[in-house]
Amino acid sequence: MPRGGAHFSSEELVRVLSRYDIGIVHRVKPLTAGSRRAPKVLVTADKGVFLLKRRPRGRDDLQRVTFAHAVQQHLAGRSYPVPSLLTTTDEPTTALSLENHIYEFFHFVTGSRYDGSLEATREAGRQLALFHKHVADVGGREEPSPLCFHDSALVRRHLKLIGGARATAGGRGPGSTRVPSPLVAVVQELLLRYDKSSVRVNELRFGTWKRQLVHGDWHPGNLLFAGHKIVAVVDFDSIRRAPPATDLANGMLQFSIVAEGADPSDWPAHFDRDRVLQFLAGYREVIRLSERKRYGLVDLMIESMIAEAVLPVAATGSFGQHSGLDFLRMILRKTKWLRRHRRDLREAMLQ
Repeated sequence: MPRGGAHFSSEELVRVLSRYDIGIVHRVKPLTAGSRRAPKVLVTADKGVFLLKRRPRGRDDLQRVTFAHAVQQHLAGRSYPVPSLLTTTDEPTTALSLENHIYEFFHFVTGSRYDGSLEATREAGRQLALFHKHVADVGGREEPSPLCFHDSALVRRHLKLIGGARATAGGRGPGSTRVPSPLVAVVQELLLRYDKSSVRVNELRFGTWKRQLVHGDWHPGNLLFAGHKIVAVVDFDSIRRAPPATDLANGMLQFSIVAEGADPSDWPAHFDRDRVLQFLAGYREVIRLSERKRYGLVDLMIESMIAEAVLPVAATGSFGQHSGLDFLRMILRKTKWLRRHRRDLREAMLQ
């Protein structure tokens, strides 16, 4: 288990596993994938191999977890590839609330990670469209988060919060010149680009686009493959109601970003154009997309990229293990590339 990460105690595992009918437990192995705030273990027992997860603080609202589970069970009923949830033995629930924690227990699915191929990229787009198709009619009293990265006051507030640090160069004495720090300069450019993309999307009458359930976090780490076919879609923590085009744009972004090496400072500005278009082509195999929505996808990609970067940087000053400044500089390079290639990408998307 990574240092500083959340973990299960032995007593906790005994209490939780005793609530499920899985037979004798033979082995419990910690898993380090995903958020360190959400401990996970692989459980091998008489009745199979399972994955136990404890929800992290901030994502442990029982009503929202129950809603997410209902969505997963709805998808399973449509033969969509999601891991099966187990119910507890004493009451028919898949969200176990025990001693101020919430637990989820799944049948473990064996699969491989996204290999970057065009075939797997197209499959990821197609499965996102099938997801949208299958959940289009899902309702319920317990609504998921309404937050959306487009034209978001929260995103702007966090950008201004980062810029508000106003680290300056040149000193503060009499006659000194206050020069905006590199971080402030980067944030100002990102805010300008975010605002311009928001305006362009709104000019396409975004407010009239139909809202429905979307996944909210469609990226390679949340998909398992067998060859080029998806065998499991995981992590429904971010489901929300928004126009499906926002999910599509974020997916196109996540599956085409070029990240070479561990240091974002070394990442190139460009995206993989072929993967952008293959993801969209896979989506369009299932769902027709109006010309207006296709026209707005590049600007939605820009908004999504900025939104995903600034929230953790505003909270901690960094993005994971990376310097906040270096990471935001990389985001700025890539948004500039999308801006320069908007016309070419749009023309290809409109075909």
